[in-house]
Amino acid sequence: MSGHSKWNNIQGRKNAQDAKRGKIFQKISREIYMAAKAGGPDPSDNPALRLVVDKAKAANMPNDNVNRAIKKATSAGEGENYDEITYEGYGPGGVAILVHALTDNRNRTATNVRVAFTRNGGNLGETGSVNYMFDRKGYIAIEREGLDVDEDTMLEDVIEAGAEDMESSPEVFEIFTAPEDFTTVRDQLEKDGFTLAQAELTMFPQTTVKVEGEQKEQLDRLVEKLEDDDDVSEVFTSVEPE
Repeated sequence: MSGHSKWNNIQGRKNAQDAKRGKIFQKISREIYMAAKAGGPDPSDNPALRLVVDKAKAANMPNDNVNRAIKKATSAGEGENYDEITYEGYGPGGVAILVHALTDNRNRTATNVRVAFTRNGGNLGETGSVNYMFDRKGYIAIEREGLDVDEDTMLEDVIEAGAEDMESSPEVFEIFTAPEDFTTVRDQLEKDGFTLAQAELTMFPQTTVKVEGEQKEQLDRLVEKLEDDDDVSEVFTSVEPE
């Protein structure tokens, strides 16, 4: 996974996410609703729900919001119906972009995503045009501050837990897993006493593209516009980490 460090990007976008916390809670509530409706209200028996609940905790979403979304999904009646859709395209500088959406109105979402691309130097592509350039992986970050463990020992621990690889910097250990092993590795590391700064299933580009200057500014605007859309849950790009 060399060259795929996420930590700087995560830290760099934290303040922007904090400013949009209400919108993030709304999106996560929708994901909780879908997971609970499909697999039941108990996270211990519903792995998909547990992943989203963990995502809610990482975003400091209040428990009342989580419980309300679960209750809404399991109450009597038909409720709301959402479709999961992936849009694929290219941004300024040839950066590949994947957009995951959860929507109750396909036409509205498709229009909004297309407009975001075309007005910000991008092009929306056909299904399959970009997806193959990304790998789905589990990602876990453990900050090194206050942690009394060297890199070799940490690598032994994470491999024993079932991880595929680990990268380290002075600030953080970044751990990568196969998607099917993510929950097992995460739970084992927590059992071993490690505090996880980040833990998620995500998409990693197989290769990255360096973008600078006006193209980088335009790309940032495109990603921001997509992330601001109520129907968009996740945006992944192949831009080289800063």
